[in-house]
Amino acid sequence: MAATPRFRNDASAAPDPTSPPPDRKHPVDETLPPLKMFTSGLQHVAAMYAGVVAPPMIVGPAVGLTPKETAFLMGASLFTAGIATLLQTLGFWRIGARLPFVNGVSFAGVTPMVAIGKDRGHDGIAVIFGAIIVASLLGFVLAPYFCKLVRFFPPVVTGTVITLIGLSLLPVAFNWSQGGNATADDYGSTTNITMAAVTLVIVLALRKLLRGFLQQIAILLGLVVGTLVAIPVGITDFGAIKDADVVGFPTPFHFGAPQFEIAAIVSMCIVMLVCMTESTADMLALGKIVGRPADERTIEGGLRADTLGSAVSPLFNGFMCSAFAQNIGLVAMTKVRSRFVVAAGGGILILLGLCPVAASVIALVPLPVLGGAGIVLFGSVAASGIQTLASAALEKGENALIVAAAVGVGLIPIAAPEFYHAFPKDLLVVLDSGISTGCVVAIVLNLAFNHLGRKTDAGPETESLDQEEVNAAPLVVR
Repeated sequence: MAATPRFRNDASAAPDPTSPPPDRKHPVDETLPPLKMFTSGLQHVAAMYAGVVAPPMIVGPAVGLTPKETAFLMGASLFTAGIATLLQTLGFWRIGARLPFVNGVSFAGVTPMVAIGKDRGHDGIAVIFGAIIVASLLGFVLAPYFCKLVRFFPPVVTGTVITLIGLSLLPVAFNWSQGGNATADDYGSTTNITMAAVTLVIVLALRKLLRGFLQQIAILLGLVVGTLVAIPVGITDFGAIKDADVVGFPTPFHFGAPQFEIAAIVSMCIVMLVCMTESTADMLALGKIVGRPADERTIEGGLRADTLGSAVSPLFNGFMCSAFAQNIGLVAMTKVRSRFVVAAGGGILILLGLCPVAASVIALVPLPVLGGAGIVLFGSVAASGIQTLASAALEKGENALIVAAAVGVGLIPIAAPEFYHAFPKDLLVVLDSGISTGCVVAIVLNLAFNHLGRKTDAGPETESLDQEEVNAAPLVVR
């Protein structure tokens, strides 16, 4: 007689060896001494800073904003990223994943935002903000339903997606290592690449030689040392500090009241679905790394925080927010799992948004230095995915084929960026994200090979199945 396997929640799963004893607070919920909290939070900010300010640096000039207005947009993005991060880490009611989860401006929206607002000035920004508000509110409503997809993320899927997250981020580190601006004269120069290599060696050496807390902030120390080395080399720019204001506040609706256009709203709704898919994958990856697997309720709270933060963001002139996968690599490398550390980072982001001169100090870190550290950070994410795949029983059934196809499709935007150049622009929002396409392929193939059309016989061992076996068990299709 066929039995329909039950999807059990994490409370009934086999004990996780990384979980603390029942009488001890989970490391995710632990607080650290103030100095450790601040420095560890600052390390998260340093890892994500370039990713937060890059989208407004692209969108601002594209829509016709002045350099000063673009700088204002960058400060607003830091401020709103801090708000979104606090929503994720601290949370309230059923909002927030309550994991060491960093939120910031999503790169997925850059291309459609440029298309919406190109050369329209303040009106273009107002239309972008209106579309973000509508798409985010719709995402907030959909979160309780979208989170139920977690049952379709067994290890063969999560491992594939985590690996793709790391592999998708590595080109960002390589670009930073070359200088970040492909049109610059020194892009890819031996100086830039040498500085990236020096920083990489410094970070690895600090991780090897230091112990305790200093080892945990090796990335931050590596960035500081790398920046100091870069000063005599001549690639550290102090101009941002000279021109920055001491105090600044992202005045609500600085560019005018939001405007609502149907085409723009549809475009940003697609972006929101992409962001929700990536955030779901990131939460599953982070939950695995910190020893607190993300269940449906965790993902629902995380998606609500994502979408609420995105809905509030335009009020303060910020863009759509989503998970920052690079910080997952930092958690994996440092083993600092406290969500309050990341909350401290969120507080620092808010202060940076209110104090442009302080934000410019963080901006002193040259991109080649950040790229050298990024190779370690993003590589750590890919390594975590490979570790998850090791438990995915690749020798059974078609699991190896699932991984091969999903990774292959997910690497297309990375290995061949112009592969989809002939496709409609609206489709490129999804197709240009290797994480999203690889995730969809992995889910569909897992359903096709491991679920659809198969039956399982009930047996005495059914109740002893662990969580991964239950998640991978085939569904009965009647």
